[in-house]
Amino acid sequence: MSYICPICNAPLVQNQKSLQCEQRHQFDFAKEGYVNLLPVQKKKTKDPGDNKEMMFARREFLNQGFYQPLSDKVNQLALEYTTDVNKILDIGCGEGYYSHRLFETLQSATQSDIELFGLDISKFAIRYAAKRYSTMNFCVASAFEMPFADDSFDLAIRIYAPSKIEELQRVIKPGGILITVSPGPMHHYALKKKIYSEPKLHSEESIVLAGFTYLAHEELGYSLSLTRTEDIDHFLNMTPYAWKLSDSQKSKIIEQGLECEIDFKIEIHQREQ
Repeated sequence: MSYICPICNAPLVQNQKSLQCEQRHQFDFAKEGYVNLLPVQKKKTKDPGDNKEMMFARREFLNQGFYQPLSDKVNQLALEYTTDVNKILDIGCGEGYYSHRLFETLQSATQSDIELFGLDISKFAIRYAAKRYSTMNFCVASAFEMPFADDSFDLAIRIYAPSKIEELQRVIKPGGILITVSPGPMHHYALKKKIYSEPKLHSEESIVLAGFTYLAHEELGYSLSLTRTEDIDHFLNMTPYAWKLSDSQKSKIIEQGLECEIDFKIEIHQREQ
């Protein structure tokens, strides 16, 4: 068991349908199979993270395969840069789309027992992930205070999720691999032009993390073409751009269809020994 108590940092031990530490702090598993390790006193809002509507929009969009090239690339790099992977962490795992595809790819390729832990601050996303992907471990928790023991993971992926460098250094094993994904310069540029008078490009600078050796940089770009109303609606509602667009702008985009640049920056880091 890799979980530690989010209140006192003592190891958590499973006792039937609960996790408990030596200080008797107890956390029950939900019926869907996940555990909530985000204590009330550490929440800034009642339901932090993506709400139910954003989670649903992203789930439906991803299930159509529009970002599968990214998932495939991350999985390919995981196979290329790791050996003897036993424990994987998906930081900001959302509804589990990238988690389950990575889990299945590595398990199939290595034919070994692999445990994957998905963490997200959104209870709505974690509930869906745990219900759909029962072979993996999911928890509601903050990426800035991760409820995992030191040196727990051979491989971690972080797709768009913010996190604390000190926590990455702590939970990833020495020699372990971290794959990060962030927007490339042209990501969603066509959409940004519809919103801003002077749209800015995303940064091209590499993400250099203290305590990690920068191994490689990969770029993945392609054109996204959406014509179905529901796909455009899901795409807009899963992004922060939804708040920037007026109803008339959304209606116009849905009517005309959406052509948009997809530009991902994928970087591979290795925890220093």
